[in-house]
Amino acid sequence: MSLVNLLYLVILDNTVLNWIIALGAAGLTVLVIRVIRYALSRWLNKHYAKARSLLDDFLYKITQRTWAFLCIAAAILTILAILETKPAFSPTARAIALLLGLVQVAVWGSSIIDLYARHRIKVEVAANPSIATALNAAGIISKVLLWTVLLLLGLDNIPNVEINTLVASLGIGSIAVAVAVQNILGDLFAALAITFDKPFEIGDFINVGETSGAVENIGIKSTRLRSPTGEQLVLSNSDLLKSRIRNFERMTRRRSAFTVGVAVDTPYEKLKQIPDMLREIVAAQPQVKFDRAHFTTFGDYTLNFEVVYFLPVPDFTLFLDTQQAINLEIHRRFEEEGIGMPYPTQAVIVKRDA
Repeated sequence: MSLVNLLYLVILDNTVLNWIIALGAAGLTVLVIRVIRYALSRWLNKHYAKARSLLDDFLYKITQRTWAFLCIAAAILTILAILETKPAFSPTARAIALLLGLVQVAVWGSSIIDLYARHRIKVEVAANPSIATALNAAGIISKVLLWTVLLLLGLDNIPNVEINTLVASLGIGSIAVAVAVQNILGDLFAALAITFDKPFEIGDFINVGETSGAVENIGIKSTRLRSPTGEQLVLSNSDLLKSRIRNFERMTRRRSAFTVGVAVDTPYEKLKQIPDMLREIVAAQPQVKFDRAHFTTFGDYTLNFEVVYFLPVPDFTLFLDTQQAINLEIHRRFEEEGIGMPYPTQAVIVKRDA
């Protein structure tokens, strides 16, 4: 067989010459792609030495990730475009090329999501350390969604693949998985809610029910507190969001209300003087804003006065020091004025029949 006859030999509905031209064009396409990648990578390496922006990072990351899927997909599409007569396997080959191209897009997309998450963590972690947890979780969810959507899009273009049946099957499977891991998913979304809504942040001292402590870490499933007595407390994120949280770090001032009791036999004139006396004692303390002092209730063995004042700062130690100074001064003034401090007593009356 002569060379001319060989070139015009028909294989899969196309001559050998057509196949050679198509394969040569595919090789040239792959070469062009690799040259573009090499040139872009070289330019970015030089540009990195002068300046570096988030867009530069995105482009650099894309040039470093695998391009094999893109090259194979481009080669297949080039061959199909050059061939004069489309082979019987053309629809399948075109679907495979599309699927490979979507995989390449997914690889690039995953890289960009990771890079963006790290960039946001680097920018915001100083102001909000818990942002790392939320961004990492959001990155995982975003990548799963990206791969799922692109995979379904690719399968939808493959001949004889019923995407509706697959989606229905995935829906049923997803429901089963969601039921099995509902607690984990609840904690995951609770972590995202805590991070973005910010009811508390790392370092805040909070109270949840009977539990109190400083927030040490906000994880994907749980939040860890350090209690005042030293032990570490681990609370699930979903339980935290269902509870009433008292965040003491968000206090702008501290309100104090306390009761002072005097003996029930205290003379009327002394009782009238006590509110003004309490006002003087409280108002004399530094940084204190006096609110009120009133004779409020008759107790079982005391006459009770309620006192309210404010401190302009939430400092707990300062509050205790101030309250201690007020208590000591009240005790001293009551001693000077002869006002008795009550204590529980009982009187037993015995009657005898004559």
